[in-house]
Order: sequence, then structure tokens, then C-alpha cells
Amino acid sequence: MLLRASHSCKNQILQQQRSLSKSGSIVVNDMISTTKRKNHTTTMSNTRAHPTSRTLNNRYTRMIPSNGVKCYHTNRYMLNEQEEIREVPNIRNLAIIAHVDVGKTTIVDCLLKQTNTVLKDQSEERVMDSMALEKERGITIMAKLTTVQYKENTLNIVDTPGHADFGGEVERIMGMVDGVCLLVDATDGPMTQTKFVLSKALQHGLKPVVIFNKVDRDTARIGEVENEVFDLFMSLDATDEQMDFPILYASARDGWCVRDLENDPRENMAPLFEAVMQHVPCPKIKVGQPFQMLVSSLDYDRVFGRILTGKIYAGSIKVNDKIKSVSRIGEPVEEGKVFQLMETRGLNRVTVKESFAGSIVSIAGFNKAGVTDTLCSPKHQGFIDTKPLDPPILSVYFKVNDSPLAGQDGKASSATQLRTRLLKEAEINVALKIKQSEEGEAFEVMGRGEMQIAVLIENLRREGFEFQISPPKALLKESETGQKLEPIEEVICEVDLSDASWVLDNLTKRKGDMQSYTTKGDRAKLVYLVPTRALVGFSSEFRTFTHGEGIMNHVFHSYEPYKGPFDTNRKGAMVSIATGPATGYALDSLQERGVLFIKPQTQIYEGMIVGESARETDIECNPCKEKALSNMRSKGSEEQVRLNPIRTFALEEMLAYIQQDELIEVTPNYLRIRKALLASGDRKQERRKEGKK
Repeated sequence: MLLRASHSCKNQILQQQRSLSKSGSIVVNDMISTTKRKNHTTTMSNTRAHPTSRTLNNRYTRMIPSNGVKCYHTNRYMLNEQEEIREVPNIRNLAIIAHVDVGKTTIVDCLLKQTNTVLKDQSEERVMDSMALEKERGITIMAKLTTVQYKENTLNIVDTPGHADFGGEVERIMGMVDGVCLLVDATDGPMTQTKFVLSKALQHGLKPVVIFNKVDRDTARIGEVENEVFDLFMSLDATDEQMDFPILYASARDGWCVRDLENDPRENMAPLFEAVMQHVPCPKIKVGQPFQMLVSSLDYDRVFGRILTGKIYAGSIKVNDKIKSVSRIGEPVEEGKVFQLMETRGLNRVTVKESFAGSIVSIAGFNKAGVTDTLCSPKHQGFIDTKPLDPPILSVYFKVNDSPLAGQDGKASSATQLRTRLLKEAEINVALKIKQSEEGEAFEVMGRGEMQIAVLIENLRREGFEFQISPPKALLKESETGQKLEPIEEVICEVDLSDASWVLDNLTKRKGDMQSYTTKGDRAKLVYLVPTRALVGFSSEFRTFTHGEGIMNHVFHSYEPYKGPFDTNRKGAMVSIATGPATGYALDSLQERGVLFIKPQTQIYEGMIVGESARETDIECNPCKEKALSNMRSKGSEEQVRLNPIRTFALEEMLAYIQQDELIEVTPNYLRIRKALLASGDRKQERRKEGKK
């Protein structure tokens, strides 16, 4: 049974709340929460068969919709005489959206297995996470398309990332789908990224199908979560049609979904398929228009080269057809010929001779066209308008590796190779922006967060690149009055009550402003607004202190006036003044002065950071010093050198650790921290210049 407020009751509440909002009055949510789920209704189809309907021929059947407008139903299209619009009734294009770790990829696995798209005994878990980093990290990084067949209908399903840093993947595919399935954890309820992905879907006019996942848990609080989801729709100014969303209950791990949690049998995902067919609109296209397609995805193939994927909005396309690409502002990009035409079948692409409007296809044959461009016939002058993506909020500089060990580990280390690779990444990942420095040896990479930057760095490492990384910095901008603004993120932390004071103290030190503090049982929920620059590295500290039991999520909120510097509690660095292999004898004496980052026999060079000092300032040291040889034998010479465990860094932790005068040297097998100026004399001269300022 689909639970929702009755039309009359719900519309009355919506009108009352909107009128109160316009007048500035306070809206009492108690009335909404007590009435919005009491009455149950069933959504009826907007088209009914006329009692005197008759078959005109084998392909056309006359239908009379409820609005009285005549239309003719075909085996593929529905032609509306009044609006001149065709519908493709046997195709559904939808995206699965949710917060991170709610079960999007797991539920797609169930759909693939239960439609026999993949064999149950031969498929691995999270089959859609095909990238090596996705399998290692357990998250979805890139949006991916798959196709399943259900009762002679084609369902094109896009699995999207849930992490805030990869929100650009969600934005770019919204123009490719006609509906979304919003997954919500039955215990956690709507989270920060839930709000983000839902807002993007509502802005594109899409109507969601809401699925409460993990309802089989003992901690599930279904009634409360339903009210929270309803309030979330209200806060995002959803339309009346979008507010009338169906609700389903699922356990993706066990492979079942139901409409009535108490009475329906928990067997399979059939109720989800039926809900998609009923509530996700079929593609609508205009009659008599030439070919027009919006590019929503781009990737590369060794055989076909550049592959553009998107939904056909009008017309049809065949292999060898001549078409052109137009940018999102109407400027011509290039003209070309369709070298290869492909559609997705399951997890693979298959070549086809012709595709029609409403289908999602992949086209090869272009060298310049990219995401958000429109592919159309050569004589067509229009283009498909798209909503601009949210801007990046964080940047780092990728620089050519100039350390003494450069070129010894990687295969690609020149500025030209690095530039080509970064520009190629920016074409695929539209949320990234690349800007080359005036000298040409450095490239500013702007993205949504440190994890997005870290994933790019790791991918380049595995491809054999050598380069250097500067510390991340927030992208500031000026207001109309000239005031400096910085990006602010909404941070939600759920921790044990014993850990709440630590979160309060640390987020306050990082210039955070508390928005709310609530407790339930032995858990506390804190909501803060924190500058983006202050969150770099905080997630790793949070996981360490809470022993992995705390939950922290953050998403971009707004730009606000610059809040000033904050204390990072970073100690000074141990900087090497020698080049060569580190010795155990030298490290034994250095470990008394701080924490080491290297082991004996590690190759080091002058200016490389080998540890963290116990002092507030940097200290210079010689980790290559060897014990002097002597003819005299002493008692202490037989003692073994015992070194403390070294401190290791993950890539994200290293990005947060380095200071403004430091860099990360990245090679396929090593990550090293170094000073930007390697020579000790150069660093002293730079400090004197800063002192004079």
C-alpha cells in the first residue's frame, strides 16, 4: 500500500503553509505530521480507455485521455494531436539517487539479477562499481548506465555516487533521465547528500519514487523517517505533483521490496518495477523535429576513441549520418559523422544501426564535443538548454616534479603529458576545472572536495605519472561591495555522548557555528556551518577519535564573509639537509626529537621532510649520518638500534597535513613530503623577506 496524504488534506496543508510562509508567519509542523499520513489514496492513471475504443489497424488504437484530448496509441509512440508530443511508453529512464552507503549499488545488483541480466551465481557484489578505486574504497565514484528488460519494457538505470565530492556526477545525468528513485535509510533518515541530490532532481522537474531501504533492521524508525522525508520535500519547495510521491519499503541486501510492509510478501523486486512503470514518466518528444541529443557523459575507448552518451530528445540517428555539435550557449563546436552507434544492454554496449527519440545511446565519431553539448542535424539551429553545474570550492596545484629523485619511478613526468591528462580528465569529469599557470609548469585543479582531488591523484599514480601537489585552498570570491567571501559547508555529526564535547571543541576552533544539538538515547547529533578550508583533514581526525563509530557528513551550503585564520595545531617539521639512504643510527637519535615518517634505507634528499618535530618550529637534521668507525671496541657498540613505529599517512591525510611552504611528491610507488624550496639557504632567505614585510 502506498502511504501518502489524501489530495484534499495535503493540498489544504500546502496552501496554508505557503500562505503563512509568504506572510512571514510561523508554520506549526505538528498539524502536518499528524495528518499527512493518516489517509491513504491510490494514484490513478491519467489516461483511460474509451468505452467505444476500436482498433484502427495493427499499429494504432484510439484512446481518450481523462482530459478529453484525442491521441493515438502506437506500438512505440503516443501522438497527442493538441500538443504534438510523442510518448515512448515502453521505455523508462531513471536514476538511483541517495546519500552515501544507503544501498544504491546493492539495489541495482538486485534488479540486474532478478531480470537475469547477470547470472546470480556468476556476478560479484556491487557489480556496477567497476573501477578499481570504487572496489577498494567501497563507494561509487562515477555515474554508470545499465539497462534491464521488464515485461517487454526497457529500463535505463543510472547508478549515481552518494558522496558530496562527486555531486557533479549526479548533476550531469539529470538531463538524461525522466525520473528518480530516492533511497533513504530507514534508520538514519534524510542526510546532507539526500537533500542535495533531491534538490537537483526537483529543480529538473523530476518526480521521485521514495524507497526506504534497510527496513529489516531492529533500529528502523519508519514512521519518523516518513515525516522527515515529507518535511524535506516541503523545505525544498516541491510542487504538488512531486509531493505526491509513492513510498516503498525494501531490503536490498535480501533482495525484496514491498508496498505494504505489514501485509505484502517479501519475495522480490517486482513492486519496485511496477512502481517505476507507473510513476516514472515515459520519454516525451516533439513530433516532426530533426535529430537532437544532449550529451550527458563522455568516455574513451581504445577502438572507437571518444564516446558521447546521452538521451535523444527528437528524431532518429543512423550510422554514417552527418551531424554537428553545438555548445550549451549555442556556439558551433564541430561537424562529424556517426562512426559507431551503440546502446546499452545490461552491463555492455552493443552496436545498433538506428536509434530513436527517447533512447539513451552512445555515439563515436567526434573529437571535440563534450558534456552539455547538443548533437543535432547540420541544418538544425537550436540547442538543448541545460542548468549550470555548481561551481568548485577547493583547488590544488599540480606541478612538474623537480625533486632530485624525479624520473626514477614514473613513466610520465613532463608538463605536456601532465597537461594533456588533466584536460582529458576535465572533459570526462565536468565538476573539475583546469587552469594553467603563466609559467606553464603548474596547473590549478578545482573541484568539490579533498576526496575528489585524492581520487584524481591516485588514478594518475596508477597510470605512471610523477608530479607534485600543493596544499588545498578554498576558492574565495568577492561580493558586490568588495567583501571577501569563502565557501561554507553544512556538517552533520552523529557521535556517542562521550565524544560530543570533542566535536564541539574542534569545530568551534575551526570557526564553525552551531546550528543545532540534539540527543537521543546515548547518541548526539550536531549540525554546524564550517568553512570549507577548515574541514580539510578533519574527517580523518574524526574517525580516529570516535574509533570509527561516529558518522560525519558535509555538503556545500553557501558563501559567507571570510572568518579569518584558525589554529591547525601543526608542529614543526624535521627537514633533511643531506641526500642518500637514511641510516638506523641517525634515526635512533632523531626519534627523541619528534615523530619519524621514514624507515632506515629510505632514499631521501635535501629539503625532504622526514618527521614531525616536538617544537613549534622546523628543525634541520641529517638522517643519513653513519656511525664513525674505530679500532677501539666499546660495550655500547653491540647494542641494537630500536626504532619506534613510524607515522604513516593516507593521501587525504597528507593533503591536510602539509603547510603552505610544502609540497607532496607523488610517484607510482611513493608519497613524499618536501619543502617547496629544497635548499636550506633559499628557505632562510625567503623567511628574511617575509620578516621585512
